[in-house]
Amino acid sequence: MREKPHPMHHHIDTSPAPGPEERAQRPARVRRGGRRTARLATALVAVSAFALTACGGDDGTKAKGDGSVAQVSGGSSQDKAATVLDQPFTKPDLVLTDTKGEKFDLRERTKGKPTLLYFGYTHCPDVCPLTMSNIALAKKELPKADQDKLQVVFVTTDPERDTSAELAKWLPGAGDPSFTGLTGDFATIQAGARQLGITIEPSKKNKDGSIESMHGTQVIAFSPKTDAGYVLYGEDTRWEDYAKDLPELVKGERP
Repeated sequence: MREKPHPMHHHIDTSPAPGPEERAQRPARVRRGGRRTARLATALVAVSAFALTACGGDDGTKAKGDGSVAQVSGGSSQDKAATVLDQPFTKPDLVLTDTKGEKFDLRERTKGKPTLLYFGYTHCPDVCPLTMSNIALAKKELPKADQDKLQVVFVTTDPERDTSAELAKWLPGAGDPSFTGLTGDFATIQAGARQLGITIEPSKKNKDGSIESMHGTQVIAFSPKTDAGYVLYGEDTRWEDYAKDLPELVKGERP
């Protein structure tokens, strides 16, 4: 079965990015929406359907469905957040700029390390900071040695606004100071996301001044054993789900 691109999230950004104090007041442990349960297990392959839903904004955008599918392992079950891919993704050949303004080669710098990769942007009103917060909370549950091993990489989908300096200010409050933030040429970022079946589009400014952005919201885990992306998480994954799976992901095992 050929993998289709994962669905995107539709953002209408009508206000400034929330500050650290505002983000700290948000209930990071509250789930957004119900668990995605459309996982049909067979002996060899299961297909999981993900819906396209609106993320924040003040325009009343409604949820939509596009029938996108991802190929997953037959061992996935309805009560698990993790989607184990039958055909793991190759880690993207991405060379971008980190929060210090230095070159960051994704493959080289994360080789042999358990890595979580997410594409998002700092002006996102809810899903992006919530995802980073949930991962940060889960990471703190790991032993110190495993915390040091885990790499969390946030690649901006809005590089025009998300400079190295902006990412450096945003990541500690939204997630954890150890998280890696990357920016660069949009075409390069878009191509890297496409290699993982994640679609992102350039941000658009509407006549009313609001910024419209669309991007996939999946977190992909890469194995330290193979450097392949073998586990996928959707936007409604709770911090408890990550906390439960991280010990296995750090070792490159199946959650």
